[in-house]
Amino acid sequence: MKLVLVLLVSTAWTFTGAQYYYQGLMDYLENRLLAIEDRMQFWHDQSHRYHTELLDFKKLTVEAVEGIKNEHGLLFKDLEGAAARVDRVEREMDYVETQTSPRACANKADKVVEQGAWGLQESRGEEEEEEDWEELYSRVSDCVEIISGIRSVKILKRVGSPRGMWTRDPRSSKVYVFNGTSGDSVYQFKSVRDFSRSPGVTGSRRLRLPSDWIGPGSAVYNGYLYYIQQEADTDVQVVKYDMLSGSVTDIAMFPVESQAAVYSLNPETVADLAADDEGLWLLYATSDSEPNIYLAKMDPATLDIEQIWDTRCPRENAEAAFIVCGTVYVVYNTRLASRSRVQCIFDVNDMVISEEAPLLYFPRRYGSHASLKYNPEERQLYGWDDGYQIIYRLTMKRKLLV
Repeated sequence: MKLVLVLLVSTAWTFTGAQYYYQGLMDYLENRLLAIEDRMQFWHDQSHRYHTELLDFKKLTVEAVEGIKNEHGLLFKDLEGAAARVDRVEREMDYVETQTSPRACANKADKVVEQGAWGLQESRGEEEEEEDWEELYSRVSDCVEIISGIRSVKILKRVGSPRGMWTRDPRSSKVYVFNGTSGDSVYQFKSVRDFSRSPGVTGSRRLRLPSDWIGPGSAVYNGYLYYIQQEADTDVQVVKYDMLSGSVTDIAMFPVESQAAVYSLNPETVADLAADDEGLWLLYATSDSEPNIYLAKMDPATLDIEQIWDTRCPRENAEAAFIVCGTVYVVYNTRLASRSRVQCIFDVNDMVISEEAPLLYFPRRYGSHASLKYNPEERQLYGWDDGYQIIYRLTMKRKLLV
């Protein structure tokens, strides 16, 4: 009987302990679920707040973008108006330049009148007049013209690299293209029309030179090609190449102390050869420390240097130059390509001085000239401007001696 009672009491205690244990476990699980629900509610509230802030930020961004768009439209309209005003000013400047006659000055004893008649300012004896005229003819050649303006501009095409040179032989209709700043090839076309109609340089005759030409400073004169070659840092040479026989006929060194670009804005131009009515010329710099451009008159047959001048035209900000009737016209620009202008003139016959010559402006085009070559037969300039081949027709007038 006692045993049964003990078993009943033990069983009752066991059920009571299990009940308390499971009740505690359920309470713990319920508390954890409530904590998770509270955390989920907190996350939901935070997500809702972030979403609301994102919508507000998006709205502000859209409003800012619309404001910037409106301001951009107003600014673009202002720029269009400014560009139109600049174009109008440039057209007016071009008109003024075409209407302005250049002032030329030289020897005060003599005068060349517009009609081409030669005379003296004062009446003197015949012997004295003959001596004066002999002195005058010893200094002045038959070419007595100066550029008065740019008559017209023709953009022929765009071919090749941004820098290069093209020209026409004054004694024929053939056109020669030097693409780039160095190479051993020259492209020959039968005429300017053939070059303008050709796609690129195809359809041309390719001349392979025995050595590389350096810089866009070559020249074509009387069936010969004159170009610059460089074998060392200071070993700069002028090469005369016979295009008919395909051989080099002469090579000459020219006097430089160290390698220096003749134009600061075109460092590839080590020297610049030019041909005009009076023959073959060479523009160069004696050294990198020399601030001015030097001019040498060369014998086209032997490449001998006949005379050297200091043009007193600075190399700084110069981009190109050309020679007309023994007068050097140096073209200047800025580091950021702007409107090219002739700002310095040097006449080997002392008939024109730079201070009294007019400033000639080139019509604004693309960038800056890599080369400018004058053709005395056509009175035209062949320019290479940022890969564009351009022809400038010039107006001329006689030099005046006062």
